[in-house]
Amino acid sequence: MNFNYRFPKGLKPYYEKELEEFNFQLKSSHYQVAWRHLERAHIIGQAYPIQHFRVHWIMLKFGFRIKNYREVIGQIPRLLVGGVKSFVGKIPVGNTGGANVPPLQPMEIPEDLKIILAKA
Repeated sequence: MNFNYRFPKGLKPYYEKELEEFNFQLKSSHYQVAWRHLERAHIIGQAYPIQHFRVHWIMLKFGFRIKNYREVIGQIPRLLVGGVKSFVGKIPVGNTGGANVPPLQPMEIPEDLKIILAKA
């Protein structure tokens, strides 16, 4: 079994950049663009428990902020089990993490993120 606990240094700047962009777009009230950056951060960090949990926590807070209670309710189980699944290497690759997609559904990874993930 593969235990993922160390986030590759090569991924960190891309992960952090997506979260910075999320915050910038959020402050500008560009919620759809902000959400897209959260989804990208999720794809980058989903194989690593701390980063995975962090994105779901931010998604939960975002759901409260925009009063999307479907998102809030959908994030709760993801917060409870997402990090554990990351730790043991059982993630649905490419899944964007929102309540609008099934939590176990693998998804196509955007081309630019495929390159970033392959390098790391």
